Amino acid sequence: MSRYNKPTDRTWKDFFIRLLIIASATFILVWFLPRGERTAMTFEANKPWPYGRFIAPYDFPILKTEAQLQRERDSLMKTYEPYFELQQRVENQQVEAFRKAFRKYDKEPLPGHYRAFVEMCLHEIYSRGVISNSDLQTLQLEKISHIHIFQGTEASSYAVSDIFSEKSAYEYIFSIADQHLVNKQKLQQLNLNLYIKGNLLYDEEKSNKLLEDLEHSVIASSGYVQAGQNIIDRGDIITEEVYQILESYNQAQAARQQPTRDARLQLLGQAVYVGLILLCLVLYFDLFRQDYANNIRSVLLLSLLVLSFPLMTSFLMRHTLLSVYLIPYAMLPIFVRVFMDSRTAFFTHVCMILLCAMSLRYPFEFITTQLLGGLIAIYSLRDLSERSQIIRTAFMVTAVAVVFYMSIDLMHGRKFFDGNSATLIDWRIYTHIVLSGLLLLFAYPLMYLLERIFGFTSNVTLVELSNINNVLLRRLSEQAPGTFQHSMMVSNLAAEVANKIGAKSQLVRTGALYHDIGKLENPEYFTENQLGGLNPHNNLSCKDSAAIILRHVTDGLALADKYNLPKIIRDFISTHHGRGLAKYFYITQKNAHPDEPINMEDYTYIGPNPSTTEQAILMMVDAVEATARSLKEYTEESVGALVDKIIDGQMTDGFFRECPITFQDIQMTKQVLKEKLKTIYHTRVSYPTLHEPQDEVKENGPQSGSTSK
Repeated sequence: MSRYNKPTDRTWKDFFIRLLIIASATFILVWFLPRGERTAMTFEANKPWPYGRFIAPYDFPILKTEAQLQRERDSLMKTYEPYFELQQRVENQQVEAFRKAFRKYDKEPLPGHYRAFVEMCLHEIYSRGVISNSDLQTLQLEKISHIHIFQGTEASSYAVSDIFSEKSAYEYIFSIADQHLVNKQKLQQLNLNLYIKGNLLYDEEKSNKLLEDLEHSVIASSGYVQAGQNIIDRGDIITEEVYQILESYNQAQAARQQPTRDARLQLLGQAVYVGLILLCLVLYFDLFRQDYANNIRSVLLLSLLVLSFPLMTSFLMRHTLLSVYLIPYAMLPIFVRVFMDSRTAFFTHVCMILLCAMSLRYPFEFITTQLLGGLIAIYSLRDLSERSQIIRTAFMVTAVAVVFYMSIDLMHGRKFFDGNSATLIDWRIYTHIVLSGLLLLFAYPLMYLLERIFGFTSNVTLVELSNINNVLLRRLSEQAPGTFQHSMMVSNLAAEVANKIGAKSQLVRTGALYHDIGKLENPEYFTENQLGGLNPHNNLSCKDSAAIILRHVTDGLALADKYNLPKIIRDFISTHHGRGLAKYFYITQKNAHPDEPINMEDYTYIGPNPSTTEQAILMMVDAVEATARSLKEYTEESVGALVDKIIDGQMTDGFFRECPITFQDIQMTKQVLKEKLKTIYHTRVSYPTLHEPQDEVKENGPQSGSTSK
């Protein structure tokens, strides 16, 4: 069992959640998968026919292109004349309104022929028809030159230019005023525009019926292909005429595919295919990486990545927009490798590619090329320390994909340059692969975006945080140099241990650099920072001294929040002492006042205890390195005894019960620490004491071999 899997009892709720995840993801993918499109042939005009000889299996019409149909529609639209109803009541209402206003006109009296002139003009313009400004604008936009005007059952066609608008009717009255001896200035006083309204009402029902008749008069086909007719042979260039015949066949084939029992079986097959792949993926995390399965952020990221690429592939294939080789599939293993691990990246990538392959007609080349590209991406990022490595990864993935796809072309007998177009290599695929490699460069900014959205911490971020020129580490080196040196020593030792037992060395290295940053608040209260033998604890009670020592954990968490350190680093700060005791002050207080009760919480760190292997490594190394400084002599025996005593004591106190570290890991940790501490402190072998008779010693003096250290 993996070290990342804690043995837990499964409940029905756990099984139900996993089943729900599989069912939901299966439904989403199957819903968007193309169905029936697999039988459609793909081809391009003025290119060689990629299939064998094609003979029409049944009669089907040769459909006109959309451009041809549109030209016919446009030609018919020139004859389109919408219907407008001439409403007599509008004229009667406006003439009556004018008469009432004229009788009440209280300014300078006007001659009677003014009234007769206006009524005559109103009758004339309303008889010819007045169209509203909005309807006139619509006719002009649609370039309609004639309309049908009807009153009752009779309808006649009129040019739009011969019909009055509200504006032109008003202008017409004034244009003939002089002919009837009417003064224009006095005429303006009557506000004739108030009595000119549109009396042509658009009849939508009759107009739409006319449009439908025109549409039905357009014939969709230009001829027929008979069953058994030879259409095209392999390698022939697809002309425009043949292209339309082939397109017509594809549409006829799609129309013949009805939702029959075969379609339902296809849907069932897709659901089983997707469900089994997703089940394998869930079982992988359940068996080997429960730490990811129990982390909602990891589940969300994996769900997003695993579903996004198959959905994009299905969309492109359903709508035949672009080649699937333009999609940078290697992004998934890159992100999973950066935020998780190589094994998970490869397994997830395999499942994703198999899901994408469902949408393709011929998936062999696609599967092999993309799987190899994913492997190269994972391999190139095995030691990720800089974001710029993504550029190198993109180049390697692209180069390998191009070479590998070319090998497939050569196996199939295709050639680089040949007179027979049917055997030529299709260079467009290689162009798409190169463009996909360029799109892979977007993994560089997307990595930072995913870190922020999902709260992950990549190795690149850890490397950047471990730079000693970082603001917080530089401040630690200046204000608490002893603590800084201790942190550097612990960082190197912990990374060495992690490498030996297969833990995350970069993570524990960075966590060790920040584990004691809380000592920045009171550096002089910690032994490694005290100068000249001055100890401020001499003036404090044991309880107060313990409070200051314990507080470096909470102060460290506060500084971590202030400087926006990732949560995974904050966890090292809170767990490097676990729920341990400030033993020096606790024992001192106990010895000084044996009869007084002591509140253990006053001398206990807030914890919690380590929950990961890396946190356990830091706890062991931190305690050993700090205590090793107080040894009076550094011999192989004293160093070994110290390491055993401290780590065995931590095990006895139960600090490692909640983390997946093994006895073998702990034994290896002891061995590494003993070897490194002996090297660091230059331990020497203890020489045995030579016991000689007293008189012989007096006579010969002390022997050179008995010189003490």
